Amino acid sequence: MDIFVARQPIFDRKRNVVAYELLFRSGTDNFFDFHDGDMAASRVIDESLLGFGLDKLTAGRRAFVNFTRRVLVKQLYTLLPSRYVVIELLETVEPDQEVIQACIDLKDQGYTLALDDFVFHPKFRPLIELADIIKVDFLLSDKAERQKLPGLLRGSGVELLAEKVETHEDLTEALDFGYKYFQGFFFCKPEIVQKKGIPGFKLNYLRFIQEVNRPDMDFDRLELIIKQEMSLSVKLLRYLNSAWFGWRHEVDSIRHAVRLLGERQIKKWASLVAMTGMGDDKPTELVVTSLIRARFCELLAPHVGLKHRDLELFLMGMLSLIDALMDRPLEDALAGISISADVKAALLGEDSPLSPVYQIVQAYERVDWDRLFSLASSLEIDGGTIAEMYADSVEWADEAFRAPLVVTA
Repeated sequence: MDIFVARQPIFDRKRNVVAYELLFRSGTDNFFDFHDGDMAASRVIDESLLGFGLDKLTAGRRAFVNFTRRVLVKQLYTLLPSRYVVIELLETVEPDQEVIQACIDLKDQGYTLALDDFVFHPKFRPLIELADIIKVDFLLSDKAERQKLPGLLRGSGVELLAEKVETHEDLTEALDFGYKYFQGFFFCKPEIVQKKGIPGFKLNYLRFIQEVNRPDMDFDRLELIIKQEMSLSVKLLRYLNSAWFGWRHEVDSIRHAVRLLGERQIKKWASLVAMTGMGDDKPTELVVTSLIRARFCELLAPHVGLKHRDLELFLMGMLSLIDALMDRPLEDALAGISISADVKAALLGEDSPLSPVYQIVQAYERVDWDRLFSLASSLEIDGGTIAEMYADSVEWADEAFRAPLVVTA
């Protein structure tokens, strides 16, 4: 049985990632479409969480995990560490006496309880009294309901989480209403302000990306651009001297660095350094997501007959959120970068030989399993392989983000 696990970040009011919700699918069946009851549920938990590794999926942060009534009352959650797991009770679970007792038991064992897709009704009061976090769907609820709930729960000790926050307007509203946590793709969308200029440091990074992707890349010109941006120089040297490369001798100059890496590696890694630098004033998850996408696209390359274009696919994933990093429409943000027509077309949603790879990445990220399986089938890619590549990409991106290249100069 192939296990698919995707993660979605949960932010605090300062846009720091404090947890991830882990979303599952077992093969082509729904996650909790049991054939053998408890054994099937146990296998999913064991193989997806313990098999993948919580630390690998969440980088040490807490994991929100959905639970049905059956998994809850059978206490299968005890397979998971209470310190790192939030038990998220699905909205379909009725608050009967057995469920309420199961929630009391899990709280007694040190677990955190969250209620998913919450809509207030008096019958839920026993669960509200036990809950630590209540999640409110901003797509399904109306504004009056979203605004009223904080007042109803005031003094209860329950913290509110706004989910399906897709725009900056949604985020502003949730902040104004007093929500503490936020989940959604708002951080992936540009916050466009008319006549807003591009900060100087971002222009330097953009010039850097432009130069490394020229067909006739000039090392001397590249060295000059790097020297003109002090933070870029420091990050590049720190990165090249990190344990990732293991050079015998320290890299002590920009010229030494670019010559040592060579054209292929400088194209890949310099783009990585520049994109992390451009994200200095953005939520860190925006940069991490760019890295995950880049690595995921690169790993998919040989499985779709595009091994010879893996570098382009890496760059495609890396640039997929440049609109949010620059607060510019994607077409405008890409206009100043020398990238292939195929990469640009794929990112803009147009026909391209690279489009299926980008579509797989987007489907996995948004937990659109039906779309994912359809694409995988048409490309003849094994589902289990895709799941493994996603997990590897998450681990790689988290390690890359912690590497010296992201230290502010």
